[in-house]
Amino acid sequence: MDLVVGGKELSKYLKKIMTKGQIENRNFLSPTGFKFTLTRTPKVAFFCNQANIPNITLGVAIQPSYTNMLPTPGDMIEFGDLSLRFLVDENLENYMEIQNWMRGLGFPERISQFGELEKSGAIRGNYAQDRQNIYSDGTLQVLTSSQIPNFQIRFQDLFPYTLSTVTFDATSTDVQYFTADVSFKYTIYNIVDLEGNPLYGY
Repeated sequence: MDLVVGGKELSKYLKKIMTKGQIENRNFLSPTGFKFTLTRTPKVAFFCNQANIPNITLGVAIQPSYTNMLPTPGDMIEFGDLSLRFLVDENLENYMEIQNWMRGLGFPERISQFGELEKSGAIRGNYAQDRQNIYSDGTLQVLTSSQIPNFQIRFQDLFPYTLSTVTFDATSTDVQYFTADVSFKYTIYNIVDLEGNPLYGY
């Protein structure tokens, strides 16, 4: 690499070397700066007040040796659940979006419930697992400290598998509005920039 001694090129090159490995943006990630969208259940997404970036776990293979058992990286990654918490509206509209979705998947009363679910999707998706319209894609958009969109976590082939209870209590003196928790399984998630390019930390 040719450098011009004493010129701007050398200055830029030295600055790049000195700042390599350092964090340029010194602002911390805010837990309140996010927006969530869920294609199939927009009412749940609108009242969502808690979401997470799920954990990932890499499998480990054990290789025996003469002295001990050596752990080596496996070739399978397990993704944790996507968990959402949302405020429940007075008419249970957003709560029933999830419950009806789960009832359609499990069809506890009649088999036709599954077919009704497949037809009821707001937007038909080309889902990877079996091309059936029973899944949904979702996006967690993370904001900067200035409340400007920063990056996204995109989930593919979401479906709910657990929905929390709603417990009424006549002895409660303070009004605390209901929230519900829902957990999702999915195929994969990717952390990308606003243009859909992979987000790297370097």
